[in-house]
Amino acid sequence: MNKILVVGYGSIGKRHVKNLLEHSKYEILILTKQKINNKKETRVRYFDSLANALKEKPEIGFITNETSYHIEIATKLAKRNMHIFIEKPLSNSIKNIQKLQEIIKKQKLITQMGCNWRFHPCIKKIKDILIKNEIGKIYSVQVESNSYLPDWHPYEDYTKGYAAKKELGGGILLTCIHELDFLYWYFGKVEEIFSITKKQSQLKVNVDDISIMILKFKKNILGEIHLDYFQRPDFKRCKIISSKGTLYWDSNINEVKFYSNNKNKWIKKIELKKYEKNQMYVDEILHFLKSVKNKKKTINPLSEGVKTLEISLAAKKASIQKRMLKIN
Repeated sequence: MNKILVVGYGSIGKRHVKNLLEHSKYEILILTKQKINNKKETRVRYFDSLANALKEKPEIGFITNETSYHIEIATKLAKRNMHIFIEKPLSNSIKNIQKLQEIIKKQKLITQMGCNWRFHPCIKKIKDILIKNEIGKIYSVQVESNSYLPDWHPYEDYTKGYAAKKELGGGILLTCIHELDFLYWYFGKVEEIFSITKKQSQLKVNVDDISIMILKFKKNILGEIHLDYFQRPDFKRCKIISSKGTLYWDSNINEVKFYSNNKNKWIKKIELKKYEKNQMYVDEILHFLKSVKNKKKTINPLSEGVKTLEISLAAKKASIQKRMLKIN
């Protein structure tokens, strides 16, 4: 039986393991510091040592531990010729990423970033509309993503999670990188960026909990992004303004609609009556496993994770320097 090594067994690690067990036939090796007594699942084995887990010769690695350790672990797995799925964000710095990329290129490994929102039907529909140039010349985009950090995992102390700790790679620009990811997917290179990114609320975290960004993409597309850790209820929205009208999505309604300037009315593009959030996670791992099997590039390889990380780090730098930055 082929084997997958899952490094890290927090909330996202547990989700991936559950989905892998339900939707694949792999044996799952889990590297964790937790004491696990569950012996009911015969396809799962637990390890407290990476060296011991690697002796089992897994062919695929899922990196779901704290952000600050991603590159170190990914490099060790790549040296073992393992295909790699890395949870977002790729890292909290650019350090040692080039070395990892060189190994991946040399070994011809398949990689994928764990950015599940690329697999949401509404986000995918917007991408399809843009590819087909259905709404004309794009002028600007506005994105908002709000969520209350303590609600993410109500069964545990939010102050101990990686999202709340700078030393583990947490912070609003890294933990909530999804919006930067799908905007990069939509519009490509960011040429300039400015942000105000800071600790604003009374949450007990040592990281920034809000970021407001202004961006200029190639083709002179302007962007506005608002991210925060402290609003209730959870909410995401995306509005794209173009020469033919306005394309709009929000997470509460779960529909994409277009306001046509010519017809002077809203036109529904897609509506999800029911959508189980976990389906995004299922779809992303199935896409990755299929890509590994067929030796095909994934929808979001590590190289794109690097680009998104560079945008995130530039936003933080722009905030510190209080000026608009150009991104090479």
